[in-house]
Amino acid sequence: MKKLLKYIKFYRKESILSPIFKLLEASFELFVPLVVAAIIDKGIAGGDNDYIIRMSLLLVALAVIGLVCAITAQYYAAKASVGFVTGIRRDLFRHIQSLSFSDSDEMGTSTLITRMTSDVNQVQNGVNLTLRLLMRSPFVVFGAMIMAFTIDFKSALIFAAAIPLLLVVVFFIMLISIPLYKKVQQRLDGLLDMTRENLSGSRVIRAFCREREEISEFAQKNAEYVSTQSFVGRISALMNPLTYIIINFAVIAIIKVGAVRVDSGILTQGQVVALYNYMSQILVELIKLANLIINITKSVACGNRIQAIFDIKPSLTGGIGRDEEKTEIAVEFKNVSFYYKNSPEPSLKNISFTARRGETIGIIGGTGSGKSTLVNLIPRFYDATDGEVKVYGENVKNYTLEQIRKKVGIVPQKAVLFKGTIRENILWGDENAADSEIMQAIYAAQAKDIIEKKDSGLDAEVEQNGKNFSGGQRQRLTIARALVRKPDILILDDSSSALDFATDAALRQSIRTMDGSPTVFIVSQRASSIMNADKIIVLDNGEPVGIGTHGELLETCRVYKEIYDSQFKREGK
Repeated sequence: MKKLLKYIKFYRKESILSPIFKLLEASFELFVPLVVAAIIDKGIAGGDNDYIIRMSLLLVALAVIGLVCAITAQYYAAKASVGFVTGIRRDLFRHIQSLSFSDSDEMGTSTLITRMTSDVNQVQNGVNLTLRLLMRSPFVVFGAMIMAFTIDFKSALIFAAAIPLLLVVVFFIMLISIPLYKKVQQRLDGLLDMTRENLSGSRVIRAFCREREEISEFAQKNAEYVSTQSFVGRISALMNPLTYIIINFAVIAIIKVGAVRVDSGILTQGQVVALYNYMSQILVELIKLANLIINITKSVACGNRIQAIFDIKPSLTGGIGRDEEKTEIAVEFKNVSFYYKNSPEPSLKNISFTARRGETIGIIGGTGSGKSTLVNLIPRFYDATDGEVKVYGENVKNYTLEQIRKKVGIVPQKAVLFKGTIRENILWGDENAADSEIMQAIYAAQAKDIIEKKDSGLDAEVEQNGKNFSGGQRQRLTIARALVRKPDILILDDSSSALDFATDAALRQSIRTMDGSPTVFIVSQRASSIMNADKIIVLDNGEPVGIGTHGELLETCRVYKEIYDSQFKREGK
C-alpha cells in the first residue's frame, strides 16, 4: 500500500488544503458550546433578548463559515482521491496489459477485474475519508477535552477517563477486523469468478439443463461470502454500542458532578450544558473515527491486493530487436517442449519442423492435443520451456514483442469483436489502412455479404463481443481484421469452425492468392480444411505423431487416418 502513495504527490496542494479546511471547520465547531453557554447564562438568565439575538446570529455565522469550510474541504478531498485512483487505475491497466498469458492465467481473470474495480473504488473512498476526517476527528476529540478543562478541571477529568477507554475499544475492534476484511475480498473474488463463468457460458448451461446446479453452487458461494461479511460486520457493529455505553456513562457522570457543582455555585447551568455538548461532540467524532478506521482497514487491505499485482514482474520480455530479414525458412521449431505454469505434464513435447515462405501448414489432432499451444509460441504469447522457436532464422526471443507480433496475423479460436463499427474493428489490424484495403481484406475473408446487408456498410454498429452477428459472421470479420495488416505469417486457429464447407474452401483459396504469399498455419478439427496444405502436423497428447502431406499421412500415420476416416467414410465419401 505504501508504494501506491506515490500517486498522491501530484495532488499535494489538495491533500494539504482539504485537512486544513476541515480543521478550520472543527475550530469553529468547538466555539459553539461556549456561545450556547453564554446565551443560557447571560441572555436567558438575565432576560436580555438583544444579547440572545446577537449570540444567535453569531451561531448562524459560525454555521455558515463552517459549511463553507466543509464544502471546500470536500472539494479538495474529492479531487485528490479521484485523481489518486485515476493514476493507479491507468497504470494498473497498463501493467496488466504487459503481463504474459502465463501471468494472467496464474492470477485469474476474476481477480484482476475485482482489483481493477472494487478494490480501486475502496481505496478511493479510504483516501477521501482520510483527508477529511483523519485529522479532524482527533482534533475535535482532544480539542473538546481541552475546552472542557478551561470550563472546569474536575468535570473535565471525566473526559480524560472516557477517551482512553473509547480509544481501546476502537483500536481493538480494528485489529480484529483487518484480517477478516482480506478474507471478505477473497470470497468476493470467487463469487465474481463464478458469475463471470455463468454469464459467458449461459448458453452451454441452458443447453445441458444445468441451471439448478449452477444456481445452487452460486447460492452456496454467495452464502459463504454473506457469512464472512456478516461476521466481520457484527464485529464492526460492536463499535457503536460500546462507544455509546461509555459516552452515556460519561454524560451521566458529567450531569451528576455538574449538578452538585452548580448547586455549590462553582459552575453555571450554561457551563454544564457546554460540557454536555462537548461530550456529545466527542461521541459523534469517535463514531466517525471508528467508521474511518474501518474504511482505512478495508482500503489498506485492498491497496495491498492492488500492490500485489504491481509487484508481479512480466515473465515475458522483448529482446533487443533484429533487422528485418526474410529468409526462405519462415518458421522453425527445434526440439520444442512446453509446460504450462504449475503443470507437471508437458503440453508439447519434442516438436521439430520447418515452414517455408508461402507454405501452408495444417495442424490437426484430438481435443487437448496442443494445437493452439503450438501456434501461440510463434507470436510469443507463451515462451517455449525447452528448445527454440525461430522466425526468419532468428529466435523469437531476440525480437522485440512489437516486431514479432507485427509479422504475425492471428485469428484465435474465440472470435472477439469490440463495441464500435465494422471499420473500427478491422482497423485494429492496421490503423492506417484505407477503405480499399479494408474491403480487399473483407473480400478475401468471404465477408462481402455481411457489409452488403448492412445499410451503413463499414459504419454498421458492432455490439460488445459482436452479439449482433452470428458465429460465422464474427469469424469472417476477425479473419478480415488479421488479413488487413498483410502479415508475413498468418495463423488461423480453428477460426473457420462456424463456416460451411464451401465458404471454408473459398476462404482458403483466397488466402493462397493473397499478395505477399504469407506463410499460413491452419489449426482445424476438419481434415477437409488442411488436406491441401503443403505440410500437415498431426499431434497426439502434445507429441508429433506424423508430419507430411495428406497422401503421405494416410499411408503412414494411424491417428491421421482415423480422423480422416471418421469424417469422410461415414458420409460415404
